[in-house]
Amino acid sequence: MRKVIFCMILSLVLGLCGCHGSTKSLTAFTPPEEFDTSSTYEITFWAKNDTNATQTTIYKKAIEDFQNLYPNITVTLKLYTDYGAIYNDVITNISTGTTPNVCITYPDHIATYMTGDYTVVPLDTLLTDEAYGLGGSKVLFDSPSLTEMIPQFLEECRIGGGYYAVPFMRSTEACYINKTYVEALGYTLPETLSWDFIWEVSEAAMAKDAEGNFLVNGQSVMIPFIYKSTDNMMIQMLRQLDAGYSGEAGEIEIFNDTTKDLLYTIAEHAGTRAFSTFKISSYPANFLNAGQCIFAIDSTAGATWMGTNAPLSDIAEEALVEFETVVMAIPQFDEENPQMISQGPSICIFNKDDPQEVLASWLFTQYLLTNEVQIAYSQTEGYVPVTAKAQDSDTYQDYLSRAGEDDELYYDVKIEASRLLLDHLGDTFVTPVFNGSTSLRNAAGELIESVTKSMRRGETVDDAYMESLFDEVTALYHLDQTEGLASGKDDLGPLPQTSVILLSALAVVWALMIAYALWQRFTTKKKKSS
Repeated sequence: MRKVIFCMILSLVLGLCGCHGSTKSLTAFTPPEEFDTSSTYEITFWAKNDTNATQTTIYKKAIEDFQNLYPNITVTLKLYTDYGAIYNDVITNISTGTTPNVCITYPDHIATYMTGDYTVVPLDTLLTDEAYGLGGSKVLFDSPSLTEMIPQFLEECRIGGGYYAVPFMRSTEACYINKTYVEALGYTLPETLSWDFIWEVSEAAMAKDAEGNFLVNGQSVMIPFIYKSTDNMMIQMLRQLDAGYSGEAGEIEIFNDTTKDLLYTIAEHAGTRAFSTFKISSYPANFLNAGQCIFAIDSTAGATWMGTNAPLSDIAEEALVEFETVVMAIPQFDEENPQMISQGPSICIFNKDDPQEVLASWLFTQYLLTNEVQIAYSQTEGYVPVTAKAQDSDTYQDYLSRAGEDDELYYDVKIEASRLLLDHLGDTFVTPVFNGSTSLRNAAGELIESVTKSMRRGETVDDAYMESLFDEVTALYHLDQTEGLASGKDDLGPLPQTSVILLSALAVVWALMIAYALWQRFTTKKKKSS
């Protein structure tokens, strides 16, 4: 009985130690010496598309071609319309041990997946394995070598000193501009956009005629500046000003005076309705294409939605307005030292009991890095391939050279968006990845969303408001807990519910142990007296 109770306590204590911890660093996966082609493997592949039928076709063709090479591997595709849904399903499935084999996701999300017990496969050994690594001798297709991966993109997949993913596609953010309206307002686009220029033109576009219509477009609706991803907006502004966002180890640095000053500026233009966000007003592309927006900032991957002739334009044809679309880098504070975020989906593999099944997953992951898949997928939107092998290929270079030949495959705005990233690889950056980095990213966007909503409601945005906002966002995204975990502080804030349950269970076990000891003492005395 004592041994049973001791084992119960030990299990609870070990479980408790893992509850409030940080990302686990795991031992790299060692592939089998040979892939067993005599056995069959069924692997699941979770991916995202933006209701883009061409992307779905590319995934299905990649699976078919891969299965022709490896007939003993069956790949089942499950599609999602956003990465948040993938993230939520993975988290749910971790607890039930039913994670997919291969998943397209983001490094911030992977850092959270890694807090589970041996969930994400470490790839360090797989990447360099002579037989089955990148460009390996026993791989049955033309896989890129490790040296052919774009170093900046591969480095984004390093978490806690090891590689836990490979990049799939990469994008950045672009400013899609109605040049026709900019010039109608008496301005000329500069070589590099500045924040001052954006704000000045946006305010000028708010002028109305006697009937209440905006002079620049003759319509009753005009939101000159709309930002799709306000988390990226805040992150990039802080980076450009060399201000705090987070430390490499996950220290929370965003609640500083520079952030406050930026929010005051944003609030000023939100108050005049010259600025809005996707969450408040809807997709920037819809307003841009209807002549109701001048500066629409969105991912380069969203280029196929932007412009009068956009192949994926999401508004009625009669609502479209003719204008010249220009693609430029996001506005800068220091025009001589541009800073822009690098982003895009990566691929991770989940651990399974059978190493052969993991190897099968890795082989399929590698196939997604081949020129056939990389070039085909990059042509669907403003993504760029993640390998030099694909970027330097004659096929991809020919694609880039044919911008404007049509409004489908060679849509000029889409190809200009791709070139924007290719021309600015050295100006891109990524944010630190840690358990809680997703929450911090969400908090960055919430700050902008909150002040924008407050100004639209006529609320007062002052120092007291900012102090309250910082406190509310910290609590909402549990950033007090995240900071403690990253920095090693003793005060970790409120424990998660799982920890509370374990502590309660531990108290029950101790109570049982004490009760057992008392019962044993009582029965011993009873035997002596009889």
